[in-house]
Amino acid sequence: MMKNIYYYLFLIVVGLNSCRKDFLNRYPQDEITTQSYWKTAKDLELYVNQFYVDFPGFSVGAQNAGIFTIDNNSDNMVPVSFNPILGGTRTIPVSASDGGWSWENIRSVNIFLANYHKCESPLSQYNTYVGEALFFKAYFYFDLLERFGAVPWYTSPLEMDSKELYNPRTPRNVVADSILSLLDDAIGRLESKKSATPFRVSKEVALLLKSRVALYEGTWEKYHSATPFGVSDANPEAYLQVAATAVDTLMKMGTCDIYSTGQPSEDYVNLFNQSDYSGISEVMLWKKFDRSLGMGHSAYLTTYNGHGTGLSKSLVDSYLCTDGLPISSSSVYKGDATYIIATKDRDPRLAESIFLPGDPVTIRDGVVLNAFVKPGLDQSSINVNTTGYQVEKGHRAVKYSDADFNDSDNGSIIFRYAEALLNYAEAKAELGTISQNDIDISINKLRARVGMPPMELDEIRTWHDPKWQFPALSPIINEVRRERRVELACEGYRFNDLMRWAAGDLITGERPLGAKFVESDWPGLAIGKDIFVNPDGYIDPYQKSLPSGWKFNPQRDYLSPIPISELTLNKNLAQNPGW
Repeated sequence: MMKNIYYYLFLIVVGLNSCRKDFLNRYPQDEITTQSYWKTAKDLELYVNQFYVDFPGFSVGAQNAGIFTIDNNSDNMVPVSFNPILGGTRTIPVSASDGGWSWENIRSVNIFLANYHKCESPLSQYNTYVGEALFFKAYFYFDLLERFGAVPWYTSPLEMDSKELYNPRTPRNVVADSILSLLDDAIGRLESKKSATPFRVSKEVALLLKSRVALYEGTWEKYHSATPFGVSDANPEAYLQVAATAVDTLMKMGTCDIYSTGQPSEDYVNLFNQSDYSGISEVMLWKKFDRSLGMGHSAYLTTYNGHGTGLSKSLVDSYLCTDGLPISSSSVYKGDATYIIATKDRDPRLAESIFLPGDPVTIRDGVVLNAFVKPGLDQSSINVNTTGYQVEKGHRAVKYSDADFNDSDNGSIIFRYAEALLNYAEAKAELGTISQNDIDISINKLRARVGMPPMELDEIRTWHDPKWQFPALSPIINEVRRERRVELACEGYRFNDLMRWAAGDLITGERPLGAKFVESDWPGLAIGKDIFVNPDGYIDPYQKSLPSGWKFNPQRDYLSPIPISELTLNKNLAQNPGW
């Protein structure tokens, strides 16, 4: 058993994210609470290592696209089968294991926090591991907050007979405050990127998570006010200020910057296809894969085949034109008669996120062996492209040999600095205090990477885009949200953004579309049988399965239901609204 554990830990130290094994391959935590374990800094390091596998990313030995299909749960992407939350088909789970109501990680961190003081090594040798444990407790609790809102707050590891098992839910803002307090403690203990051990959480990463949590709670309280999901003593401005201040602190550290080599037509896509991010300061934490150890993944094969999904027309339409104007008012917009035309004179991030004819699919020794021809609309299951817009983001075209076709070593990005800049701009916009300088040090750094015109605050204030998704909000908030959607597309942020913005009206009754279908390009596909198209000629993947559009219920679906078994066991728990 110990041999397996130490091999497992070695993979974590080098940043590998193997397929998550069953619980038996985790630490025997009930056994290592004894006095014999918590003696050295190495004991604490090895214990904390177990939590790194919970970050999302590519998986060894499995065919998946890592973070680049998480947006299947939103209006950004259109998977083969529609998401049950958006489709309104979700039911109350019977058991906790089916509903995400999991406390295993919280208990594991609490075991550490209850025992680390027994360490006999000097504090200077293990303080950073305490910081990591605090970070992970915040990270795990934030996931529960996003899913369920108010949840019980546990400060110690519980046993089968602990009375705290029957605690009621702690108010969501108290949970949010407690998460932020954990992160403040972690920030004080963690080392900065310059001195932190590679592949471990740093002070900068904790600051980014702090901004994420505070922005989430601040906008949740603002936009869910006076609804069943609101907070009685809401103070959204306080959280928004915390978010902005956290990023301001991060920016002033000077250890992170936006990746750019001065090639606006390549830098964005190349950011996501590196095997080694150690020299890229925008990537604040990542997972490394090593083919020489037999630890590759199948992202190469997955993206080549189409993911079983595709970008939505809604997402594609949100990209600005090269003159900095939306498609509704730009004189350079050429329409979308084909997906090639749709990307012409548009924000380069669009063409760098989807495959276009001629894009290299496989390269060996600098020679293109296989170029993209057209999306896999005629494929099936995981190989199919559903919309005509096939995801390229995250694809690395290097092919080592025929035997390595299913063995990629792309690094898996966990936290990147771009999110921090977007969090900063949004918090400032929501507070109503955003200035041109705020935009210049955040959004305009992202635009400069891809050669887009800078955002000018005075101009934005006079804008009116009839296709804004949030017409009741200010122009600057609409444009900051647009920038966030475009920069973070396909990386898994969109669903939680829609939830915290109370943006269910963007979903309910809508049916996602794809590109214009050009019949002459697909003589083997019969409309109405092999592919579905709406009256305007756009690919309509859910025409039969979701004829009335998504059935997201704004009175219920912003939060997940608590499993029936938990409500039965703990009568002090209250179910979420609408369930």
